[in-house]
Amino acid sequence: MKKFTFRGGIHPKDRKERARGLKIAYQFPVTNSVTIPVTMGGAPNTPLVNVGDQVVKGQIIANSTAPLSCPVHASITGTVKKITTHSVAGSGEALCIVIEENKDSPDDRNKTAFMDILDPFTCSREEAVERIHQAGITGMGGASFPTHVKFKYPASAKIEHLIINAAECEPYLTIDESLLSERIDTILDGIKIAQHLVKAPATIALESNKSFLVNSINEKINSISSSCEFPIEVKILKTKYPQGAEKNLITALTGHEVPSGALPYTTGCIICNVGTTIAISEAFRLGKPLIERPLTISGDACKTPMNIIVPIGTLVGDLIPEIVQLEKGVCKILNGGPMMGTSMPSADFPIQKGSSGVLFLKREETFVGKTMPCISCGHCIEVCPMQLEPILMSRAISFNDLELAKKNGLLDCIECGSCAYVCPSDVPLVQMFKLGKKKYKDSYKGKGK
Repeated sequence: MKKFTFRGGIHPKDRKERARGLKIAYQFPVTNSVTIPVTMGGAPNTPLVNVGDQVVKGQIIANSTAPLSCPVHASITGTVKKITTHSVAGSGEALCIVIEENKDSPDDRNKTAFMDILDPFTCSREEAVERIHQAGITGMGGASFPTHVKFKYPASAKIEHLIINAAECEPYLTIDESLLSERIDTILDGIKIAQHLVKAPATIALESNKSFLVNSINEKINSISSSCEFPIEVKILKTKYPQGAEKNLITALTGHEVPSGALPYTTGCIICNVGTTIAISEAFRLGKPLIERPLTISGDACKTPMNIIVPIGTLVGDLIPEIVQLEKGVCKILNGGPMMGTSMPSADFPIQKGSSGVLFLKREETFVGKTMPCISCGHCIEVCPMQLEPILMSRAISFNDLELAKKNGLLDCIECGSCAYVCPSDVPLVQMFKLGKKKYKDSYKGKGK
């Protein structure tokens, strides 16, 4: 098969062998409690429950009326014990709702407050999009963009491609690969529902290091082809990072380039992650909101690498050591992969809708060296998948010239880390760009714009 790709990128070791092929297992926090962030994608939410309230799994516990909002649901049945700030990945601390199972009512674990089952092919388009909204579904590739918003593109837009992002280009992570192996029927059902909404053929995009899945996926596609409104096909991408980045994926498969500041629908594309398609299927077929998260636990400091499903809000520390056992010498804990994941000070943080993995790394897997001055080698420019010039952006930021940094592409940077990976001086470029973006946005607000 032809292998599709984009210009730039890097080739880190994929390190997927540790968790590859391990069956997905459902795990529950040993404390029988969850700490659920009030907002996990979209506009900030407000809690709808109070301390002491009894809640049921699937019940909406936080929401907003903002257009880009995405409701949050109870992932277990129990009592609201606290509503307080807690350490979370990506934003330091955030307001969270702590729910604990009722010890004297063990049968409560099976109670649910799911929505009514809804036929996605006979309901109206508006009803289908609202179901995805009410299910609290967000992109599960990391960005957590509200999925229903993707389907609310202008009526004038013509969607020609539904792309299912199964690239999973981050090293170590294998959960999407495992879902494709174990839950392909549900994935294809979610794809068919999404196709019905966008009226377009679908492409399942796999990196070549997962090409062993092609035959089994194609067999399943062939078995349902008679019931498909539009074709579904598998395409192979070169194994390269960041092959799974949304804009790079569109360029690799269609040759189109998403304009600066624009959304994928402007190029006729809608993209959904593998996990998102499962959530879409379950929202209609089971009435189930997004209350569980599949993810990979791995890293050389992890004795028990695994692919698991846990209730959203499960504290990583509540899986240790009964479920996840660690080696001595854990140097770094990451929420996500090693390229774009967030380093955490401890395992006391909750799994969120966008948590694709948790890594426990030893010193030899991490960079702990000394940053040296930039030598203007240009390697960062060669590998940048967005065709930017990181060296010019970093210089502008160092001189606090944010307008120049923006002119050189700061706001188009996807923070993939390719530039930092190849930098011989180990300049923390991604951190600089994140800080630069924050300063620019703060200054933008300060001008009242």
